[in-house]
Amino acid sequence: MERVLDAVAHADGLIAVTPIFNASYSGLFKSFVDVLPKESLVDKPVLIAATGGTARHSLALEHAMRPLFAHLRAVVVPTAVFAAPEDWGGGATAQGSLAARIERAAAEFAVEIERREPPVVVDPFNEPTPFSELLGGSS
Repeated sequence: MERVLDAVAHADGLIAVTPIFNASYSGLFKSFVDVLPKESLVDKPVLIAATGGTARHSLALEHAMRPLFAHLRAVVVPTAVFAAPEDWGGGATAQGSLAARIERAAAEFAVEIERREPPVVVDPFNEPTPFSELLGGSS
């Protein structure tokens, strides 16, 4: 589990997807979010997405998922992606609409990731304190 939490904490961005259950994210999804280190999502780009049994469940992205990640101080991209059964079984028009939403959200996500500075990794062994200073002497 620690390896997974570290992967999330050190990721450039996060794509968070859940099935919708009772007009909100699933309990398993929330349980995972609850064990993330407190500051791991601060200023991290997040693309939110969900699947549900009906298009009416798409509002769960805005009233449940977006506030959850806003509370964690993540940067949630404007376009969320929701896929309902009609997106898969509705023919080429429906699938094209889903593909367009995915492409738009992915482009926004890529812009957010690209605009961030790469993390600065400080190596504490790069410039060690001279041994004479550690003993209290002057160099």
